[in-house]
Amino acid sequence: MNNITGTLINYYFHCKTQCWLHANRINLEDNSEDVRIGKVLHEIKEEKSKLSEIKIDNIKIDRITKDYLIEFKKSDSDPQAVKWQVFLYLYKLKLKGIEKLGKIEYHEKSKETKTEILELNKQNEKELLRVLEEIEKLISSATPPPSKFENKCKKCAYYEYCFI
Repeated sequence: MNNITGTLINYYFHCKTQCWLHANRINLEDNSEDVRIGKVLHEIKEEKSKLSEIKIDNIKIDRITKDYLIEFKKSDSDPQAVKWQVFLYLYKLKLKGIEKLGKIEYHEKSKETKTEILELNKQNEKELLRVLEEIEKLISSATPPPSKFENKCKKCAYYEYCFI
């Protein structure tokens, strides 16, 4: 479970095929405009902040304040995936004796910033550990799960791999 990153847990909730491909180093994201936009957003936020991205073990936290672990996202297109990504970060901090609330800030184009506050409690920590075990099983399998087409697939960096 130590090798599971925020990106992997996010992909697990977004698309299990994407999760497997990324975990197995099949990376097609360098060609994705959406991925580039997300990276630029992170760079802009870092420049504006005295506290930039923090790397702890194999995770990268966008920002930590006195009260919050903050994750920046360019849209709220998959809030479930982001929520579990933040729970993973809160859990990793907890293992190091640091307890914070999670805050997700969605910075959508031409819209107000939307914020969600999360707390790692016993129930979602237990669920997180179960999810981490499922991810381990998924990424260690010899082949990816079959792709299933959904509307979100059209914008995915892996679209050509899965459907063309």
